[in-house]
Order: sequence, then structure tokens, then C-alpha cells
Amino acid sequence: MDTQIIVVFCLCADMLTALHHYEDPQRQMSDAEVMTTAIVAMLYFKGNFCMASRFLYDGHYIPNMLGKSRFNRRLHNIAELFLTLFLRLGETWKKLNENSIYVIDSYPIAVCDNYRIPRAEIYQGEDWRGYIPSKKRYFYGIRIHVLVTEQGEPVEFFLAPGAMNDTSALGLYNFDLPEESLVIGDKAYNDYVIEDIMKEAGIVLSPIRKKNSLRPVPPFIFYFQSTLRKVVETTGSLIERLLPKSIHAVTAKGFELKVALFVVACSINFLW
Repeated sequence: MDTQIIVVFCLCADMLTALHHYEDPQRQMSDAEVMTTAIVAMLYFKGNFCMASRFLYDGHYIPNMLGKSRFNRRLHNIAELFLTLFLRLGETWKKLNENSIYVIDSYPIAVCDNYRIPRAEIYQGEDWRGYIPSKKRYFYGIRIHVLVTEQGEPVEFFLAPGAMNDTSALGLYNFDLPEESLVIGDKAYNDYVIEDIMKEAGIVLSPIRKKNSLRPVPPFIFYFQSTLRKVVETTGSLIERLLPKSIHAVTAKGFELKVALFVVACSINFLW
């Protein structure tokens, strides 16, 4: 664990240095240390910032640890830096992905159990009630829509309400990929208009076809698609291993920040 913590801190510190990130010289705890504490919480403490702070303080990793309230304020102030870190890691994974093959999928993240929906305070309304076809059950919360490499490293993600299906979310991806990239998806990503637009941009979108599809594919391509689908399922399992049974948050912004941090931590996990 020592090596991983040092790697995370160096990664954050080097990125902030490269960005010429300004910090008040009177601060006792740097932004790199705040980022490190948050990521360590996701990697080893199921998102519990208090436990991560206590561990790093007692282990003399960060001697000037902030209190709970001040740490949360600092964390929210630098939330955009985590996205920058994720995108920089994503650029690295894209360069290492020699075959330029990618897979897209989504994962439901419930904010509460179904029986607690009437008492939910973070989210309210039917926009947050989604359906999981594989489990044949509903959930209340958000979805992580993610684009991963052939090896499973996440290179792009965004959060959307649970009721938004994969077909609607397809148009929200940036698809900032090299030309002649191949993007695999399940049956929910069949959108001929977006396929044609992406083809003009030099990117091939090849979802698993439905039985009544107007653009059927040969059986060997279906087998190839099904094999690659397991890659994104593996990435989903890695995210689920980091997630606790329930994510503690008081506001929707705090909940979404924690979910995003788990995705960032999953990307960092591929460094070792």
C-alpha cells in the first residue's frame, strides 16, 4: 500500500505542477495531499474520507491533515482537477491501446433501496428511477456511462439520471478517439444516425445487432462483439469492488463527486 500511496501523490503533484496550479503559500495542506487523501479513500476505505484521513495522518504520510469540514470544502473546490487527472490517464490508455478497439456500457448506481424512494432527499422524481434488464429490477439513482479500451482502462465517462437509457446517452459521448477506432456496444446502442455521423468522422460504431435490425452482421462479427463485451463487464466489476454497499452523501453534488472519484480510482488501479 505504501508504494501505491506514493504513486498517487506523485501523480497528483506532477499534474498540478504541469498545470502551473496556484496555491496559497499559507496553506498547511496542499491540493495534491487533498487529492491523494480522496483517492486513497476510494481505493482502500470504500469512500470513507474520515478513515482515509486518520490512516494517512497516523502513518505520517500527511502530518498537517485538515478537519472533516475543511477537508470537504477543499475537496469540492478542486473537484474539476480530478476530471483533469482522469482525462490525462485516459490519454495514456489510448496511446497504449494499439488496436484502437473500445467498448461502451453503463452501470447503475443506486442512491437508496426501492422501499426508501418516498423518503429520498438527494434525488426526487421519476427521472432517477431506472431499470436494469439483466436483473429485471428497478433502481433509484444515476448511471455511469463509460468508454473503456480493449484492456478495460476507462478513457471517458459521464453521469446521467437513472431513467436515461443507453440509446439516449449515446449522443452525449465525446468519442475523442483516434481515426479508424472501433467502438463496440450492446443492443441498446443501435442508432443508425449516430453510426453514420461517427463513420464520417472516421470512427466505426459496431453495436450488437437486434434480431430485426436493418443492418445485420455476420455470425463471426457477433462472436467478436460478444467476446469484447466481457471486457467492459470486467471494468464494471472493478468499480463494484471499490464501491461500498451504500454511498454516504448529504447532497446530490457530494454523491456524484464520490461516484466520479470511484471511476478515477478505477483508472488509477490499472497503473499497478
